[in-house]
Amino acid sequence: MDAYVNAFRTTLPTWFDENGIAGGSFGLEAAEEFAMPAFDVPACNNPVGFLKTITDESSEGYRIKIQHGTTTLAFSFKDGVIVAVDSRATAGGYIASQTVKKVIEINPYLLGTMAGGAADCQYWERDLGRRCRLYELKNKELISVAAASKLLANMVYPYKGMGLSMGTMITGWDKTGPNLFYVDSDGSRLKSNLFSVGSGSTFAYGVLDPGYDYELDVNAAIDLGRRSIYHATYRDAGSGGSVNVYHVKEGGWEFISCDDTSIPDLHICILPFKVYLDQSAPQLASCHKFELSLSIKELLRGRHAKQLILAAWPSLYQIVQGF
Repeated sequence: MDAYVNAFRTTLPTWFDENGIAGGSFGLEAAEEFAMPAFDVPACNNPVGFLKTITDESSEGYRIKIQHGTTTLAFSFKDGVIVAVDSRATAGGYIASQTVKKVIEINPYLLGTMAGGAADCQYWERDLGRRCRLYELKNKELISVAAASKLLANMVYPYKGMGLSMGTMITGWDKTGPNLFYVDSDGSRLKSNLFSVGSGSTFAYGVLDPGYDYELDVNAAIDLGRRSIYHATYRDAGSGGSVNVYHVKEGGWEFISCDDTSIPDLHICILPFKVYLDQSAPQLASCHKFELSLSIKELLRGRHAKQLILAAWPSLYQIVQGF
């Protein structure tokens, strides 16, 4: 068994074609950016089996109990890719931080998200950033999103079943346009237009799926990402803090400031009222947080509005106070 494990602790020299498909180049020295890291494994007859007994929840000897909580999502649309994440870090039932940055900025055109173990995600994605930079210096061009995601999958696959915890989305803009991939700690790699990862992902999908449209404009796409994270944090105790949004476009990614978008602020702005008001109600001013022109009827459907606007119309303010 040790021989089997050792065979996968290091990876044979690897090359990537233009589509990011890996192949072995036997007898050739591996480029540094593609050489896989090697770590010591437990000194026993069956290292993988031993690690599974203490890290797998279905095992009777399960002793390392790591509870994860987060909500991350990304989706592509006509103007690029929107990435939205929460910012809460938990240690069991304890909220360790409300200001965690769950997006790794790999390079000006490439982003990775964090879900699972914070240490695992940060180490592997930052190491991926280093390798992407080496590739860029050697080949005088940016690595493709497909190749970067495949490289990450190859890096973690040798440690499948050894207790790693990582579910990341790799997204960016390359010569083929915007791309979005999902990679986990088992080495799985998927491509799609929409992903949500984390303990709050099922709640985020409930908002994201019915609201998603490839033809969304930028403001509507950002709004959808924010609302999806908000509703997930409302139901999932492991998610919270602020909503951080990134927009990946042709010129590179852009960080959409999280100022004024903390979860308490969003709870004030997103109110699914269950009352019907007079259709002759005046039009509301644009919401400064989301730059959307809103009417009272749109507000009743759960859209966003600035709290100060409520005070401008006393009758609505009184109704809100009753909830």
